[in-house]
Amino acid sequence: MTTKTHALVDGNGLPLVIAVTPGQANDSPALPKLLAELRVPRHGPGRPRTTPAALRADKAYSARAHREHLRARGITAVIPEQSDQIRNRKNKGSQGGRPVRFDAHDYKNRNVVERAFNHFKNWRGLASRYDKHALVYRGGVVLAAIVLWLS
Repeated sequence: MTTKTHALVDGNGLPLVIAVTPGQANDSPALPKLLAELRVPRHGPGRPRTTPAALRADKAYSARAHREHLRARGITAVIPEQSDQIRNRKNKGSQGGRPVRFDAHDYKNRNVVERAFNHFKNWRGLASRYDKHALVYRGGVVLAAIVLWLS
């Protein structure tokens, strides 16, 4: 009955990849799917870019598997560590490993993502979720993204 909208946006808040998942599902499993869909065409010859320089995300995406996936692809993770992960690491003592590297100054730029979602919410049909089918709702989100790119 409910859905969640996930998006990867560029540094200007323009959506690059959009996905709609069931509302009862966690946010975390959507990240690898979004990264697999990412294609940014180049202005000249060459393959499209598939690896961003950095990924800014909230604490929902701070799982170890996500960090390993990003590290394997050469993407800098700017994701704060959850408090329970910090506590568990500290309880393990020297066996808990090092704290994750986190750039708090760079994390302040994550508001670009939130502003992109606020643009989507300016559309009354998206904010109040009039559509009953996820496919139709996703079409509205994609249309809002196109308008955002054209403006």
